[in-house]
Amino acid sequence: MFNFGRNNDMNFMGQDTQAIAVPRTFITNVFSWMAIALGITAFFAYFFSTNEAFFNSIYTVSSTGRPAMSGLGWVVMLAPLGMVLLMSFGFNKLSAAVLTLLFVVYSFLMGMSLSFIFLVYTGSSIFITFAVTAGTFGVMAITGYTTKVDLSKFGAIMFMGLIGIIIASLVNMFMRSQTMDYVISIIGVLVFTGLTAWDVQKLKRIGSQIENGTEPARKLVIMGALTLYLDFINLFLFLLRFLGNRR
Repeated sequence: MFNFGRNNDMNFMGQDTQAIAVPRTFITNVFSWMAIALGITAFFAYFFSTNEAFFNSIYTVSSTGRPAMSGLGWVVMLAPLGMVLLMSFGFNKLSAAVLTLLFVVYSFLMGMSLSFIFLVYTGSSIFITFAVTAGTFGVMAITGYTTKVDLSKFGAIMFMGLIGIIIASLVNMFMRSQTMDYVISIIGVLVFTGLTAWDVQKLKRIGSQIENGTEPARKLVIMGALTLYLDFINLFLFLLRFLGNRR
């Protein structure tokens, strides 16, 4: 009788351990791919910023010292958006290998398009902002993973804030208001800080409902990495407006 009870306890413990391990494995894979993509972006952003011939083919420096897009530059800037749409709408038709390749190419193109920050801001302030972003992102990711509070309603509010940022940014492209730009930056930091916690909690739930190692799981890993990658990059860029020291 005691052996029967112990075996049951061991079985339950094994099931609990497996239940915990599944989302952890999924989340680990998501963060691994996100880190790889960020590494690719950071490397090529710096590489292209130091390659004068290539940099000049994408950006032209105006009399005020600000970089302006060339024709190729606009292609480089808009191509990542097209790839995100392709990955999102083609999720069911594309294989995990193709999604992975697109994600790697996407991070490469983002490195090309973000190379301008090394022309506008000092290297030390970029590094400091990156460190602050990593710390903030890490805290919110842990919060999203460990909290037992359902963040769905909170996430919906953050998503509405994101839509507002997009609309306000488009309007400010014509108004060129520094005050509005400052307000957008503040809201942007708050929105993407909140979205990080919400997205991690959402990915944890997805990880608990799938079978690791399968084709759908590998595809969801890449899409999850893309989501967190975008959270990180946007948080970094909004923080850079506050913490970045211009040259």
